[in-house]
Amino acid sequence: MTGVIMKFFVTSMLMWIAPVAILYAFNHDLIPGVTQLSPHSLTLLSGFVAVISVNIVIAFYIYMAIKEPSDKHEPDPAFLAEAKASVSQSADKVGDSSQSLKKEE
Repeated sequence: MTGVIMKFFVTSMLMWIAPVAILYAFNHDLIPGVTQLSPHSLTLLSGFVAVISVNIVIAFYIYMAIKEPSDKHEPDPAFLAEAKASVSQSADKVGDSSQSLKKEE
């Protein structure tokens, strides 16, 4: 469970850091060749690349989730037993209440 939370946390941080870093790099001339662009083109290009970076991070997170082994997640047997007992008790109560309604009619 800790691994899943860590993957989610890292991905969430990358979704914030990547676009901000890209915008910063474009606006502070850290990328070669952007000084020749007009301000309008610079804004459009940096925004487009920032949005693409977020989509890449999301696609990577989905890929990691798909590749995660499904047999690793086994429910707790004690929890399953309690849940089945609870459901059967609820079903018995519903059956008893419907029988008592029929008797009253």
